[in-house]
Amino acid sequence: MKSRQFGFIAALLVAASATGSGVRPQGPDVAARPVGAAEVVSLNGLRNAEFGATEDDLTRRGLLRTDEDACGPTLAGHGSVSPIFVDDRLVLLWLDDPMTTPEGISAGTPVGEVRAAYPGAAALPAPPGSHRFAGLLARDGDRGYLFLHDGVTVRKIIVGYADWARRLFDEGYGPC
Repeated sequence: MKSRQFGFIAALLVAASATGSGVRPQGPDVAARPVGAAEVVSLNGLRNAEFGATEDDLTRRGLLRTDEDACGPTLAGHGSVSPIFVDDRLVLLWLDDPMTTPEGISAGTPVGEVRAAYPGAAALPAPPGSHRFAGLLARDGDRGYLFLHDGVTVRKIIVGYADWARRLFDEGYGPC
């Protein structure tokens, strides 16, 4: 993994933990998200950016942008998705609201709903004394969803190769 990607991941994880970002406000005074506004991210990736694709291929197809004011490359048309590359291959997608799993899990979903949707998810406790989120890792073969949560709601979702998601959790990195 490139050092800029480790730095990118670390900064976002720290920023998300410190600010509590990623949870959509709830309550009667907050307008609901329009039906159909969320995009589903499967264990294969997005409909036009699959795991294992190269940076060069995604750039050639006009899907990977490096010209935006961001802390790393972004996917065109997907402002709420941060791609993570290792050895020039897309291995993880770091998701923000309104992205969702096929089971309807997104940032802001109660942890109980995640456990019901993914009963086999492994609990990953936050390191003692850290300001990091706990996690739930739902694996299916070599792919998985990593749900970072505060014990009540999902704060961030990382999807892709399960071993890389686990490594990201264990090493405490974020996409910035």
